Formats: sequence, structure tokens, C-alpha cells
Amino acid sequence: MVISSFPHINQEDTLFSSNMFDFTQDFDSFSTTKKRKTNTNINPTQESKLERTCSFQELMNRLFPEEIDPQVESHHLFQNQLFLEEFSVDDQVDQGFGVMNNEEVSFNGNLKRAHPESFDAKPMLENPGSSNAGGGQNPRRLWMKNRSKAWWDQYNSVDCPDEEFKKAFRMSKATFELICRELEPVVNKKDTMLRSAIPVRQRVAVCIWRLATGEPLREVSKKFGLGISTCHKLVLEVCKAIQDVLKPKVLNWPNEQKMEEVRRGFEMFSGISNVGGALYTTHIPIIAPKDRVAMYYNKKQTERNQKTSYSVSVQGVVDNQGIFTDVSIGWPGSMPDDKVLEKSSISQRANMGLMKDAVLVGNSGHPLMDWLLVPYTNQNHTWTQHAFNEKVSDIQMIAKEAFMKMKARWFCLQKRTEMKLQDLPVVLMACCVLHNVCEMNNEEFSNELSFEMFDDDIVAENGVRSANAMQYRDQIAHKLLHFNFAGTNSL
Repeated sequence: MVISSFPHINQEDTLFSSNMFDFTQDFDSFSTTKKRKTNTNINPTQESKLERTCSFQELMNRLFPEEIDPQVESHHLFQNQLFLEEFSVDDQVDQGFGVMNNEEVSFNGNLKRAHPESFDAKPMLENPGSSNAGGGQNPRRLWMKNRSKAWWDQYNSVDCPDEEFKKAFRMSKATFELICRELEPVVNKKDTMLRSAIPVRQRVAVCIWRLATGEPLREVSKKFGLGISTCHKLVLEVCKAIQDVLKPKVLNWPNEQKMEEVRRGFEMFSGISNVGGALYTTHIPIIAPKDRVAMYYNKKQTERNQKTSYSVSVQGVVDNQGIFTDVSIGWPGSMPDDKVLEKSSISQRANMGLMKDAVLVGNSGHPLMDWLLVPYTNQNHTWTQHAFNEKVSDIQMIAKEAFMKMKARWFCLQKRTEMKLQDLPVVLMACCVLHNVCEMNNEEFSNELSFEMFDDDIVAENGVRSANAMQYRDQIAHKLLHFNFAGTNSL
């Protein structure tokens, strides 16, 4: 927005008459009389045209003189100073600034009316190229809103206890430093002539604290001394950097050696052999979108919470240590688990024949397939079927606990996010990656953050899609019961 510093017309101005219309009339009459005396041979038509031309030129010279009285110019600049004090830069603009001289005042952002004492503006920079000597020009000054970052300075200090840092950012200082080093080549910015760039540590901290607390951007702005729009931009930028830089290193499908370790770990835990991961689907609440509202309507959550709910789904595969190895993010909340599975990357991998070395364990919302084991869903289970369902439930608890830890660490996943749907998948992927980083670096999970997570399973319409898978499941169930792998204390 550009605000012209053209002086306002008032009665005290010596440059303008109190009545502009009377002034033009008097001046026209004066010009006409003078021209008639100097040139008597002009016909009436030429005389009328000349009168209009001369009067207009003389009027413009009077209104816009080439040289302005210094006292008048100082008075106009003083009025501009008072005018600026009545405005403050919108909180949604990052350190909005204005450049002021004797020609114009421009602001980078939206302006709003405010009391002068509510805007603690101060000159931050003077243009070294401008000088008052000789030229008579005022120096160009940079104005910005003064924000406090005392909270961040406290946690950024070396004296900050590691326990306090971990409560705020859900990770230790060592893990935080590791993330900063990995992301520095991508998120680092250079200083400019107007201001210094935001440090990498502060950029990463803004994103992680926002994900960890789910606080609104206005609170993030107050904690870190930055503009609201800057905080929003930093969250998306750092999440995108986490997805591009860290995801290929910490969230990928296991190779042959790693898969062998995963299969061995699941077999020691459950007695079921050849298990390569646990499959689970959860939902992230969102505000009702503007488009395709019915697709994101979550009927089960609405009935349970007695409140209209909308969500997007996150499907994940975890290994025996609760680390994500595959995720599929962003499908509408009304889509059942089996439909989400059909559209996910893990299903495409299986259709290409890349899942022959392992099987996954799902829940009753998934169909039984050659590469996916699910519990028995019929009524009146036999002892064999009950034993099998118990072991499948134990494996499912590993995946469910992994999602619970992720939602507990990054509390923004438990709140209805106001983020745009097109930006949400990047943020959700960043949360999955950060969960893996914490787990791989043995970050202790605080029991104070634990909560009971509800995800309603809808039995798949076509629950059995392979006859060979039925025989394979029956063999596993028979082995678990008769070879003392199943816990039958409750039978």
C-alpha cells in the first residue's frame, strides 16, 4: 500500500487559498484583463482559447512551484510524521516496514488503525546513500514493529536445562541439533541490506514447537518474536525440508537385511513367522473444508463424540520397534480402511509382486489377502481362532502405540487443524518423520503424554479375497494353539 505525502489543503497553508474555486475565478479574471491590454488584435475565438491556456498554466505554476518554501516543506513533513504514528503494521505481516522521505511513504503489508502507544515503532536503518548535506533530502528510514523474543532466547541459551527443553520441544538438545545440521543447507537464508536472516535454529524451533503444542500462530509469534505470517511460512518451509531431506534417510521400506531383522523380531514377539510389518489407519481431525464436505465427514467419530467431525486418514506400516516404514496420507475421512489400502503405495508394491518376502498384519477393517493377515471376524470363535486373534491384536498394538506416540508428541494432530488441505499432507509427513527420528535416537517417551486413542474399525465388505490366504491363516492359528505360542489363559 502506497500513501502519498502530498500536503493536505487546510486554512493555515500559505501555499493554497481557503477557497480554491474563488481563487481560480479571480486568477482567470486577472489573466483575461492583462491579456486584453497587451494584445488588442486577437479575435474573440482566439482570445477565449488563449485565456483558458494561460490561466491553466499560471494556475499550475502557482499550485506546483519548482521551489517550495523550506518552512512549508517542514510543515508538510511534520504532518506526515503525525499521520504515520496513527498506523501500525498488521500482525500477519513479518516485520512490516515503511520507507519515508519527502516524496512518499510505502508499507509492505496491510495497515490498520491503532493507538500511537500500541505501536512501538523505531527507525532500524538509514540509507547510507542519502545525505542532508548539499542536496537537502531527508534520509530514508526503515520502520518495523518491535517484538520480544525473550522466551526463545531463554530456551536457545546453553544454560537452559535439557529437561525443560525436552518438555517444550519433545526432544533433547542433541536430537534438535542433529535435525538443525541436516536441514541447514536447505533452510538457511542470507542476510539482506534491510535486515538479518532468521537463524536456522530459530526456524526449526518455530516449526517443531508449533507441531508439539498445536498452539495458534499468534502464540508462536509471541514466543519467537516473529510475525504471524512469517511463523506460518516457516512451519511449511521446515516441514517441506523435513520431507525432502530427512524422509529418505529415516522413513523407507526395509532392505533385505533389515527385513530379516524385522521378521525375526515379530516372530519372537508373537510366534507368527514371516511378518514384515503391522498395518494401521488413524484419522486426523480437520475443520470442515469448503469443497467436497461430504467426503471428509467422519460418521463414526460424529456418533461417538456427539459432534460433527471431519477428518483425513493416515495409513502407516511399522516394524517391530514401532518405526514407520511406509505411510499413505491425506485420503478423506469417509473412506473406509480397505479403500484407503487399495489406493496406497503398499498395495501397489504388493500388486507388483514386491511383497513375497513378508506379510503384513492388519485389523478387521482390512481384507484378508495373500500378503495381509487379518483377524477372524465371524461370531462364535473356536479356540484356534481366538488364539490367532490374540496374537494379531498384540502385533496391532505395536502399530497403534506408534500412532499414539506420534499424536502425543505432536499435539497438533489431536486438534482440529485450520491448515489448508493442500498443505496438510506435508505437515503430517513431517510428523511421521520426526517420530522416526525420536525413536531412532532413543528419545524417552513421557507417560504424561499418553492417552487412549480411538479408531473405529469398519469390517471390510469383501473380507476374504484369497482362498490361499484362508488356508495359510488356518495353518498359523493351528500352530499357535498346539505349539504353545498362544496365550490361552483367558479361554
